[in-house]
Amino acid sequence: MKLGELKPAPGSTKDTKRRGRGPGSGLGRTGGRGNKGAGQRSGNKHRPWFEGGQMPLLRRLPKRGFSNYPFRKEFQIVNLVDLEPLGAKEITPAELKAAGLIRSEYQPVKILANGELTKAINVSASAFSKSAAEKITKVGGTATVL
Repeated sequence: MKLGELKPAPGSTKDTKRRGRGPGSGLGRTGGRGNKGAGQRSGNKHRPWFEGGQMPLLRRLPKRGFSNYPFRKEFQIVNLVDLEPLGAKEITPAELKAAGLIRSEYQPVKILANGELTKAINVSASAFSKSAAEKITKVGGTATVL
């Protein structure tokens, strides 16, 4: 067998439609493009959602609801379980950043109550969950909101 003798498996390929090759082909005259209008002309392209100048579906439907997306507050989350191994008395966003627990010390940080504390730690963050603040103060530490 040679490369020049390779052929696709029988029945796996179809002949292309030969448009505009006379009435006997079934695709003569207009070539399957219909009569008149931009769709018949060469170089015609339109966006998939274009409806021929008709008012588009998206603009016909009423607007509903409200999105809080532009006003959302995204916190970087840190759990109490992550604070214990740091071994520092004072924990600020700068220390959390240095330990690799948060991406940026300038974005809001929230402390959550997953885990237990055994020693007193003074924690400064943008927000605390109620139970996290209780756990920190229970062992003698302070939870300071920045």
